[in-house]
Amino acid sequence: MDKTKKLFIGIFILVLLSPLGILLPYFFKAGSAWGEWGPDELKEMIGYVPKGLEKLSSFWNSAFLDYNLKSWSGKGLFYEILGYVITGLLGVTIVMGITYFIISFEKKIKNK
Repeated sequence: MDKTKKLFIGIFILVLLSPLGILLPYFFKAGSAWGEWGPDELKEMIGYVPKGLEKLSSFWNSAFLDYNLKSWSGKGLFYEILGYVITGLLGVTIVMGITYFIISFEKKIKNK
């Protein structure tokens, strides 16, 4: 098995494991996953929102809120897990496509 095939298998396994970010907090009643707090949650936890976070919190809005498809939000744990996997695969595909484009563009420039 070549290195590229091993890389794709490893990435796919990591995408399949990504729902652990939902399952572990769910089963241990821990709230949201560690480090994924929004300004509201952070204010509730520590009593204030750092100025930098407050300023930048509205700068970027995710295409998939909470790593899920909009129509599946609130439909249960199964849909949340499936949404995590689908959005994870989509994100990996986008990053790999951009990387492939950059590498092929760079090869064209070097060959000239």
